[in-house]
Amino acid sequence: MQVPAKFEYERAESVPHALELLARYGPEARIVAGGHSLIPMMKLRLAQPEALIDINGLAELGWIAVEGDELAIGALVRHAELLDDTTATDLFPIFRDAERVIADPIVRNRGTVGGSLCQGDPSEDLSAVFSALRASAVIQGASGTRTVPIRDFHQGPYETSAGPGELLLQLRVPIVGNTGSAYEKVERRVGDWPVAAAGAVITLEGGLIARAGIGLTAVGAEHFCAPEAEAYLTGKEPGAETFAAAGGIAAEHCDPHSDQRGPADYKRHLAAELTRRALTTAAGRI
Repeated sequence: MQVPAKFEYERAESVPHALELLARYGPEARIVAGGHSLIPMMKLRLAQPEALIDINGLAELGWIAVEGDELAIGALVRHAELLDDTTATDLFPIFRDAERVIADPIVRNRGTVGGSLCQGDPSEDLSAVFSALRASAVIQGASGTRTVPIRDFHQGPYETSAGPGELLLQLRVPIVGNTGSAYEKVERRVGDWPVAAAGAVITLEGGLIARAGIGLTAVGAEHFCAPEAEAYLTGKEPGAETFAAAGGIAAEHCDPHSDQRGPADYKRHLAAELTRRALTTAAGRI
C-alpha cells in the first residue's frame, strides 16, 4: 500500500489566508485543489510536502466572466465547469475541443484549470490551449499582484514562474473579433495524456491572417508554442497550402522524445499534421 509521508493540513478561508499559510509553512508547503497530480506523486513519495493548504473553499477563485475585452477564468474553475460554460466555449471553441478530451468525467469534475497549469507537465493540454490564446496569468504573493504572459509562466518541465508563497488567481484571455480557434489531439486511449496535440487561434483582417497562435504539447515545444510558424502565418491568406507549411515549420522546431507513447519521428509528424488540422478548423469557425 502506497502511503504519503507525514504532512500538516490547513484549509484556507480566503486568498489572504492562503498566502498567510504559505508564508507560515515556507517553501515546502503545497497548494491542493483537485489533487489529481499532487496526491499520486505524494503516494509514490516523489513529492513530500511538509504542509498541504486546501483552497477548495475559495469561491473567489471559481468564476468565469467577461471583463472588458478579456475573458477571466478563476484558477479554481473545474474542467467540467469550463466545458459547460457557454460564454467561454462560444468565444473560444478551443476550450470545448480540449476539455472534451482531458482525462475522464471524474477527473474533470474535480481537477482545476489553475492546478493543471501550475503542475507544468510537458504533456498538459490546457498549457497548449492558453499558449495558443496568448493568455496571461494573474499571480498574487506577499508583495502584491502581478500579471505574467502565459508563455513566460511556463519556464520548463514542471517549472513555472509562480514562486514559493505565491498563488495563481486567474487566467485572462484577450477577446478579439473575427477570430476562430480549435484543438486537435491524438491519444492512445480515451482520457490518456496526448501522444501529441495542437491548438490554433487565427484572427483575420481584410481576408489575411492578422494574428496567429499555435499551442503544442507533448512534443517538446518550448513554452508550449510555435512562434516561427506563427510568424510565417502573419500576413498570409488562409488556405490549405499555407496551413500545411505552417504545420511543417511548427514540427521542425519541436524537440519530441521517444517514449512509451511513440517514437520521436512519429510525434514530429503528428505535430505537423495536428497543427494543420487545428488551423484549418479554426479558420473555418471564423
